[in-house]
Amino acid sequence: MKLTLRQFDLPLRHVFTIARGSSTVSRTLIVELEQDGVRGYGEAGDNEYYGITLDNMSAALESVRPELEAYSLADPADLWQQLAPRLAHNPFGQCALDQAAHDLWGKLRGQPVWKLWGLSLENAPVTDYTIGIDTIEVMVAKMQEFPGWPIYKIKLGTPNDLEIVRALREHTDAVFRVDANCGWTADETIRNSAALKDLGVEFIEQPLPADDWDGMKQVYAESALPIIADESCQQEPDVDRCHGYFHGVNVKLVKCGGLTPARRMLAWAKELGLKTMVGCMTESSVGISATAQLLPLLDYADMDGAKLLAEDCASGVTIDRGRVQFPKVNGCGVRLL
Repeated sequence: MKLTLRQFDLPLRHVFTIARGSSTVSRTLIVELEQDGVRGYGEAGDNEYYGITLDNMSAALESVRPELEAYSLADPADLWQQLAPRLAHNPFGQCALDQAAHDLWGKLRGQPVWKLWGLSLENAPVTDYTIGIDTIEVMVAKMQEFPGWPIYKIKLGTPNDLEIVRALREHTDAVFRVDANCGWTADETIRNSAALKDLGVEFIEQPLPADDWDGMKQVYAESALPIIADESCQQEPDVDRCHGYFHGVNVKLVKCGGLTPARRMLAWAKELGLKTMVGCMTESSVGISATAQLLPLLDYADMDGAKLLAEDCASGVTIDRGRVQFPKVNGCGVRLL
């Protein structure tokens, strides 16, 4: 296989703010794998919270270039396992490579990845659309920019969180989900949960800091709403740890290292009776199209990352009012623009 790395700065549609900070651009690394004249693509963006940069991702992938370029792809999971000891320190780069391997695998086999896995799209869930933190007026305008979505995910972690949700509720009957991105305390979460339930909120995502397990035990027992782990569920061993502390887990490909471990995490979460969700970062259609292959395995989906961009660098799956539409392209369905 031939390895090519490309970096893109993708401008966002709006300033995107969560409890930890704001951004105006998505800096992303696109991995291309080519074999027999066929190209597959994967993606991961930089992330200050997790210490990931485009440079350290690129360095990790360059370190395995000799093995990659001597490898003939037959099964992406085998490639992931072979390179895991070398790439485990950089799961974002590992993820981008694994996505590219799956996209290439499907294209070489002449089938979409979800079909090669033996899955059906018949009961795939819809995805939400995310409203980043801003003034209430701007958050309402952001929601109205994408009207008719069945579910909106609202980023919280401000002094006036309930006021924000009440104001948004005046403009839609859609289901709400809220994500505090580690910005609340246990008492605050329990107190907010009852009011949010009355406002039509489906669940709360990661209200406490990732390592506050004592607080999460209390929240798990007393919250009026289900609690979904995000920052507390990054790698495969975290699924076990979340059992009894959360009602479900949000698996993000960049955090766990790609589609290969994500499938295992989702399967084990279901075995434990946890709700399953896959989320995304602000990313292009490359990463979103890879994530979409997992839809049949999910209870909840958060795959709107490319919708938050002003410019994309690829085509792939599209989303219309929460409904994911797959292109007539094999693999993950990705074409670089």
